[in-house]
Amino acid sequence: MAGSEGWDWQIDKHCVADLTTIQSQFKRVDELTVSADGERIAAPVRLEDDSFTACVNGEAWPDSFELLWHLKFAPGGQLIALVRIDDEWTMVVDGRPWECRFQYLWSPKFSGDGRSFAALYKLDDAFGVTINGGTWQSGFHSIRDYCLSPNGTHAAATVQVAPLREADVDGFFEGVWSVAVDGNPWADTFINTWSPAFSWDGKSVAAEIRSDICEYSIAVDGASWSDRFGCVWAPTFRPKTHQVVAPVRQHGLWTLAEDGSGFWERRYNMAWGQKFSPDGEHLAAVVSPEFGRWTIAVDDVPWGVDFGDMVVEPVFSSDSAHVATIAKDEGHWTIVVDGNVWDEDFEMVWDPIFSPDGQHVLAKAERRGRYVVVADGKAQQQSFDGLWSPTFSPDGSRVMLRYVQEGRYYRHVVPTSDLLR
Repeated sequence: MAGSEGWDWQIDKHCVADLTTIQSQFKRVDELTVSADGERIAAPVRLEDDSFTACVNGEAWPDSFELLWHLKFAPGGQLIALVRIDDEWTMVVDGRPWECRFQYLWSPKFSGDGRSFAALYKLDDAFGVTINGGTWQSGFHSIRDYCLSPNGTHAAATVQVAPLREADVDGFFEGVWSVAVDGNPWADTFINTWSPAFSWDGKSVAAEIRSDICEYSIAVDGASWSDRFGCVWAPTFRPKTHQVVAPVRQHGLWTLAEDGSGFWERRYNMAWGQKFSPDGEHLAAVVSPEFGRWTIAVDDVPWGVDFGDMVVEPVFSSDSAHVATIAKDEGHWTIVVDGNVWDEDFEMVWDPIFSPDGQHVLAKAERRGRYVVVADGKAQQQSFDGLWSPTFSPDGSRVMLRYVQEGRYYRHVVPTSDLLR
């Protein structure tokens, strides 16, 4: 796991915080969140004067706020929250509020290295994206979804670039939506835009567009594909290139297209959630080979097993050789690896975690209201009151467990072999 080399991987179990004591200190304690390295546990807390702050390992931030929500640890370990001060909103990073204030602030995101913190904002009745407290030079009439470039220095969002009167259907179909990159909108406008995505180098942006009542396509840096489709889903850049792949609907069936032309040959009742392998050589997606059945296709070859309820987006191993997913069938959840279904099923299961060599898979699961670690399809005997997804050490020899048991939060590093017996 990136960034985990410097964590403490010594075999050890220790109590980080007594949650019972924390709950007795405050009027209310909300949802717990845990740092990736397991060393800190935090929660929004309500004080006796009905203000809010964050509590980290039993210690409250010195400042309190009118409201505090979306308390999360960033990839770099910083603890962030959205807070209200004097009826205005801002972001707090490790207890320190930004100097800027907004009418409203929501949907925080982080760069992969944890150095950039972003959110959607409303300021002076205009909308934009803030990165580390900065604002766009020009705001927009409305804003939907957004994304950050891989290094966190740029933002792209779907924006409404012209005003629209209530029930103005003609104006709507003339097209008032576009994509803005760092506040600069594309020249062309569309009826709708969705799901912006940056290329690996942050130099190009692709997005879904709607150009007519039933015509959809993909636009890259403002230039749309020449072909129009019955529908499209979110685009993805091929790693280390500016080539764009997206699910498209033609003649009532779905496939994947690259740069506007055919890519996969097979046709499906549905296709979405495509993911490239880390090396960029393989592509997996959720597909429906027949109505009401779901599976994963890798390089346009569906697995031999399918499911009736749902299948979520695929996960590649770091060596690009294996694919896993979460599947639900007849109300039961499980993990599927390379088309092989785990024997055990659960009330709920979380994302599969590959070992660094791709040979083993761990997952957090829920069974009878308790949480367990599942290793290569076998649920461990010990169950927990609360559990976060397990983490492999960089060499795969150890696993860090983060869990709540009998009112205490523990960080526990165990040999991987203990889970694979």
